[in-house]
Amino acid sequence: MTASTPRRSGAQVLIDQLRIHGVDTIFGVPGESYLAALDALYAQRNSIRYVICRQEGGAANMAEAYGKLMGKPGICFVTRGPGATNASIGLHTGFQDSTPMILLVGQVGREQAEREAFQEIDYRRMFGQMAKWVAQIEDARRIPELVSQAFHRAMNGRPGPVVLSLPEDMLADEVDVADAGPFRVARGAPSTDDMARLRALLDQAERPMVVLGGGGWTAEACADIRAFIEANGLPATAAFRNQDLLDNRHPNYVGDLGIGVNPPLGKRIRESDLVIAIGPRLGEATTGAYTMFEVPVPKQPLVHVHASAEELGRVYQTILPINSGMANFAAAARAMKPVDGTRWKAQVAEARAQYLANIEPAPQPGAADLAAIVGWLNKRLPDDAIVTNGAGNYAAFLHRFFQYRGFKTQLAPTSGAMGYGVPAAVAAKIAEPSRPVVSFAGDGCFLMNGQEFATAVQHGANIVVVVVDNGMYGTIRMHQERDYPTRVHGTNLTNPDFAAYARAFGGHGETVERTADFAPAFERAFAAGKPAIIHLKTDPEAITSRITLTKLREQSLAAQRG
Repeated sequence: MTASTPRRSGAQVLIDQLRIHGVDTIFGVPGESYLAALDALYAQRNSIRYVICRQEGGAANMAEAYGKLMGKPGICFVTRGPGATNASIGLHTGFQDSTPMILLVGQVGREQAEREAFQEIDYRRMFGQMAKWVAQIEDARRIPELVSQAFHRAMNGRPGPVVLSLPEDMLADEVDVADAGPFRVARGAPSTDDMARLRALLDQAERPMVVLGGGGWTAEACADIRAFIEANGLPATAAFRNQDLLDNRHPNYVGDLGIGVNPPLGKRIRESDLVIAIGPRLGEATTGAYTMFEVPVPKQPLVHVHASAEELGRVYQTILPINSGMANFAAAARAMKPVDGTRWKAQVAEARAQYLANIEPAPQPGAADLAAIVGWLNKRLPDDAIVTNGAGNYAAFLHRFFQYRGFKTQLAPTSGAMGYGVPAAVAAKIAEPSRPVVSFAGDGCFLMNGQEFATAVQHGANIVVVVVDNGMYGTIRMHQERDYPTRVHGTNLTNPDFAAYARAFGGHGETVERTADFAPAFERAFAAGKPAIIHLKTDPEAITSRITLTKLREQSLAAQRG
């Protein structure tokens, strides 16, 4: 603890702690429940940037994306009741994505508690399953202690979100309390026996496969794990929406696991005789709804490396569970004496060839071919570009045809939350202003947080948003045609002119209806010097990158006829 400080309000103590823990950006929507904290932020306005958002769901998504990109807790400040409920979507994404973030929620005064006061909610019950930890600060003298605990909980073990509830009157209390020091990250490390056992298993394998994913990675850890993969000649794949952990142009990268997995890659995972999962939870999307590995004992010998001991054995029993942070494991893996990987060299080459064939854009129905457009962007964007997306079938085109160059070039929700792409892009551009940021959003996805385009304009976050408009909730329509063919209901959309929407906010707008028009439209948007939207109109027939809407319906009807 540092020396005692002059008397301060609880709000001043709170903001001082955030500054001490390295916070330079806060995303939020103002509310009367934390006016004292806003006033304290005014005093720190030159050291902590307050990004004013238009809805708490957008603010929470920005904080989550910031935490994911920067590797430290993203901070979101919202008011009580409706503000907190709106913010829950970003919190849930942070939990499923293992992203460090801290949600600060204004609360009713302590003397009003348990009366169902105006907008009163017990956040410990509300957020119990969506956060690593939820606490309410009742005494301003405990702010340094509990804020410190929040940062340590968000960062240590499996990273994730925490929530601090802040009674309005507590923030106004005047106290004499010393500050805490900045948080320190503690990570587990593999034992010597762990690494010896891993090497022995690898030495006996004939068809190994590495799966990279999860949170807690660093650029150095990615470099170390790349060296481990190269030294042992291993094929490597990425968990759902974790494609930026290894340069997709690397000869040992063989594709990603997720929705619409390349069939040959799925077959290789099922036939592997050693799967080394480094970081991922091995959740539903990565495992093909838990079908790639049998539950609870997979047929494939499984080595699972994870920062949280509680995650090891949670779904799958492994032959070697390793509780370790990613950086510590990657460093140990790099230092491990390599095995002779020549016996699977041909397999890696074949898997790589299958991956390259899979990402070759195939012609799609309609005048505007999304596969070809993503393929063009794959060649056009620089290596440091950040690409964001939300949820929807449009994202499968991006995941399949775009090659992520390296660490922190992909921001996408493994939780499958719609409305993520635009706020994530805004946060990325604010955090990394020198890097190009491109966001993909479906027409349904965009309008769930499209108002945050105003935040981009207000804060000078010059992003380019590609709105893929096929006039429907495409993913739900796909499942509808698969399970209830021809009985379309509740999935069609009537959309605005998204280019005009951009201009109405003071941004740049383009409309593209043909493939050939996309490249010049993108160059104009990229050079506009302001946030931009490209309204890309696609054919509903292009329901996925592998099958048309008509073909899907025909297959479903044929299956029903038996």
